[in-house]
Amino acid sequence: MTDASGATAPTNPFPSHLVEGYETFLTGRFPSEHGRFRDLAEKGQRPKTMIIGCCDSRVSPEAIFDAGPGELFVLRNVANLIPPYEPDDHYHGASAALEYAVMALKVRHIVVLGHAQCGGVRGFAESRIDPYTRPLSAGDFIGRWIRLLEPAADRAGAPPDPVSDAYVERLVFESIKQGLRNLRSFPWIATLESRHYLRLHGAYFGVMDGRLLALDEANDVFAPVAGATHAAVIEGARF
Repeated sequence: MTDASGATAPTNPFPSHLVEGYETFLTGRFPSEHGRFRDLAEKGQRPKTMIIGCCDSRVSPEAIFDAGPGELFVLRNVANLIPPYEPDDHYHGASAALEYAVMALKVRHIVVLGHAQCGGVRGFAESRIDPYTRPLSAGDFIGRWIRLLEPAADRAGAPPDPVSDAYVERLVFESIKQGLRNLRSFPWIATLESRHYLRLHGAYFGVMDGRLLALDEANDVFAPVAGATHAAVIEGARF
């Protein structure tokens, strides 16, 4: 098959919405930030912050923090989970990204970013109620991965049936705290944190209302970030 120009049409064309987005990038952001891209290409990246976020398409760290190219080193996976330190012969994508960010890029901050309406967290909670009718099989990749939530779920308590939004939020909060515990199981992270070269943070993003909460570990609470600005925006927009 050929197109209008006579060229052979691809049998598996690139998604049109991505082509359109790329054209918008080429005619908009790329020219305005070309110097930045060139500098990053020549000198390499030097982000100060690593974000560990969920691969949920609604939660983009670059959008939430208005970050430009080279500003954030982002790791995204199902439910923004961090496995504990396990040096063995298995594949460890999350741990490898951590090692690269901390040891090679020398980031100064790591943020574990959870979010509202997390499907992975809800699915795990529902599987605890009835593993037979709503299973996350331990033999599947997602089932094995999401088991990293078990320590957090033990602290959150038994889920109600049906699982409520309030319980999912509580479990996400506990999962963020567990993520920080798991980060500190990496010897080099614990050492750098103890020497104040590295700081660990927990945060929670509300998909619907845009609120951002940060974990105050000393008081074990999630407190609003830029609360006055958020309140003013919500009031002015009349959502």
